[in-house]
This record gives sequence, C-alpha cells and structure tokens, in this order.
Amino acid sequence: MMRLQNESRAMVRVILTLAWPTMLEQMSQSAVQYIDTAMVGALGTQATAAVGATSTVGWLVSSTLTAFSVGFLAIISRACGAQDTRTARKAAAQSVLAVLVIGTAATILTTAVSGVIPAWMQVEPHIRPTASRYFLILYLPLLPRTAGIIFGTALRAAGDTRTPMKVGLWVNCITGVLHFLLIYPTRTVVLFGRAVTVPGAGMGVVGAAAASAVAFTWGGVRITWSLWRHPELSPRGESLRPDPAILRPCLRIALPNMFQRFGTSLGYVAFAAMINSLGEVATAAHTIANTVESAFYIPGYGMQTAAATLTGNAYGAGDQKRMKALTAMFLPVEICLMCVTGGALFVSAPSLMGLFSNSEAVKSLGTTVLRMVAVSEPLYGVSIIVEGIMMGVGKTKTPFVYNIIGMWCVRIVGTFICIHLLGLGLVAAWGCMIAHNVLVFVFYLVSFISGRWNPLAERIGEPSR
Repeated sequence: MMRLQNESRAMVRVILTLAWPTMLEQMSQSAVQYIDTAMVGALGTQATAAVGATSTVGWLVSSTLTAFSVGFLAIISRACGAQDTRTARKAAAQSVLAVLVIGTAATILTTAVSGVIPAWMQVEPHIRPTASRYFLILYLPLLPRTAGIIFGTALRAAGDTRTPMKVGLWVNCITGVLHFLLIYPTRTVVLFGRAVTVPGAGMGVVGAAAASAVAFTWGGVRITWSLWRHPELSPRGESLRPDPAILRPCLRIALPNMFQRFGTSLGYVAFAAMINSLGEVATAAHTIANTVESAFYIPGYGMQTAAATLTGNAYGAGDQKRMKALTAMFLPVEICLMCVTGGALFVSAPSLMGLFSNSEAVKSLGTTVLRMVAVSEPLYGVSIIVEGIMMGVGKTKTPFVYNIIGMWCVRIVGTFICIHLLGLGLVAAWGCMIAHNVLVFVFYLVSFISGRWNPLAERIGEPSR
C-alpha cells in the first residue's frame, strides 16, 4: 500500500511538473488578452466589436496550425519514451520544413483575404475597414507565429515545457508594453501622487494589432533558436528534405486533428457571424465573454499538454501499467480543477465583465452567458483530458468525429434556429454552445470507459480498464 501511495505521489509530481509551465504561460497570455480587451474597450463599443469581429477567424488559423503540430507531438513524445534520440531529431528537422511551407502558405492566404473577411463575418459596414486593417497587421508575421506554435509543441513533447513558457512570458510582456505605448496618444497620468507624461502613438485598434505582431515575431525567432540549441531535438546536421518515414505517421495523426480544428473553427466563424448579426452590443458582449472564459480553461489545457506528453511517452516505451496509472489519475485531478475554476467564473462574472466595458447592456448580457457556461466547465474538462490522452497515443480520428458532430449538428444548427427562425439572442446561442459541450462530454466519457483509446491494450488483447 505504501509503495502504491509513493508511486502515486511521484506520478502527480511528474504531471504537475509538466503542466504548470503551460498553465503559467497561458495565464500570462490571458492576462495580456484581458489588458488588451480592456484597453480597446476603453476606446468604445465599436472598437471592441471591430477587434472581436475577426478574432474568430484568427482563432481558426492558429488552431489549425496547433492541430498540425499534434503530429509532431505524438512522434517526438513516443521517440523520447523509447529513448530514440535519432528519430526525435529527424522529427524536429521535419518540423522546420513544415514551418517553412505551412507558415509561408498561411501568410499568403490570410493577407489575400484580409479585405473581405469582415464582410464574410457580417460585420456592420462602418466597422469593416478597421476590422480589416486589424486582421491584416496581426497576421502578416504568420511565419514566425507558425514557428512559435510548432516548435513550442516539439519542445513540450520532449518534456521541456519551461522553454516555451519563458518565451511565452516574454511575448506577453512585450505585447502588454507595446499595447500601452501604441494604442493611446501621449497623455498625463497620476502615479503615486505625481503627474507623469506617458508617450503614446495614438494608433488605437491598429496599434493593438501592431503590438501583437511585433511580439509574435520576436517569440517565433526566440523559440527557433531554442529548438536549434536543444540537446535532444536540435535539427542541426539533419536533412530538411521531406522524409516519408517521419511525415507519413505524422500526417496520419495530424490530418484528422487539423480537419477537426478547421471544421470546428469554421463552426466558430459561422457561430460568430450569426452573433455579429445581432448588433454591436451582442458582438461586444460575446467578444469580452470569450476572452474572460478562456482564462478559466487554462488548468484544463495545461493538464491536456501533460496528458498528451506522458501517455505518448508510455506508449513509446510500451508500458501498459504506466498508461493505466496515468489515465486513472488525470481525470479526477482535471475534474477537481475545473470545478474550482467553474465556481470562480460563476462568482466573478459581473466583476470581470465590468473590467472590460462601461456599457450596462454589455455587462449584463456577458454576465448571464458566463454564468451559464461556468456550470458546464467540469464536463468540458473531461473532454479536454480524454482528447489529450488520445492525441498522445495518436488516435486523432475519434476526436475529429466527436467535435464535428457536436459543432455542426448541435451548435450551428441550433444557433441558426434560435437566431434566424425563433428570433432569440445571445443567451440562446450560448445555450447551444453548452449543449454542444455536453454532447461531446458524453461521447468522450463512453469512449474512455470502453477503453477504445488505448492501443497497448489492443496490442496485447486485454481491456484497458
């Protein structure tokens, strides 16, 4: 009994060691998003709506890139688990090739469509020019952003979550400082009872985009340098020519996840477009509520990174016992964390909305939808962790099916009926979003209990649980 307790404690320490840097990185990113939203919100509801109108499309781009990186996460984590440094280095070299090809293509595409995206998103005509400029500036440096996403995932797969954390913290610090300097004009503020003149460019929404673009560029360069110097993953000396032995399994894992993220992201675009059609107040409330909500998912996604890495290591080592022990521990820890964050979101929703908007209508509407989603957070946490386990072992087709069904059959169809046929508003739309999350939770729970996620159990012909 004592031995089992010691093993459990050791495993918890390993999980938290991997999870906390990712959590801290995401917390700082959310803090910057909070500050950015508050700064832009001070410019008025139109400015908030202009930024929020294209943010969903931006999320589509970044989430698709993140999804592609899952292939490298699985390959590298397995290689590290099997202590196969050679394969890990080859995979890192192929990730460099992927960054160059995908990052360049994504930059060309986003630049080409920046002028028409606001119209696609049903943004009100007087907001479209500002929204278009914001999107164009923000996504011009998409090549270094791609490097930051894919190389950061490669480092985490090797168990190095601290380097991406440090780079992410610097990116967020640079973003915050530049936002402060670029959004507002030169002004006088009172600090410790003294009047201080603070320089500013007065660029407004465009300044917010420029600040983020500069910070992301620096982050991409820095994470590239870290990968190049990494003792186990450095691609120095490795060929950058396409290697089918690495790319084929990587693509088999990544493509379903990419289609999932792309399909669900398109769903988010359609969802946001329908909300934008409700007017400035609904768009602003939705934008702010999304920003607030995202911070409370940080523990869940930090644990997901740890789950993917550790299950990938166990799979690579062929350690069925460790696989079972890990998965048995992840779920209760995740549920406890998400219960805490969900409760905190429910209680603090009015105060948090008040930080980002002076409009009583926006604050009231945002508080309502945030309290609705707070109740469903523990269920969503289960989905997050089981999806991470599946990513670690390379089973990405199942999450693809689950999320596409939930997004398009429940959220989009339901929201269309609520808004366009029944004449309902933002509360009904977020109700459809919660129904989507509940359905996906049921899918993941059934899959986990059945043991279909565990390839080691399939290999030796025994149930995983």
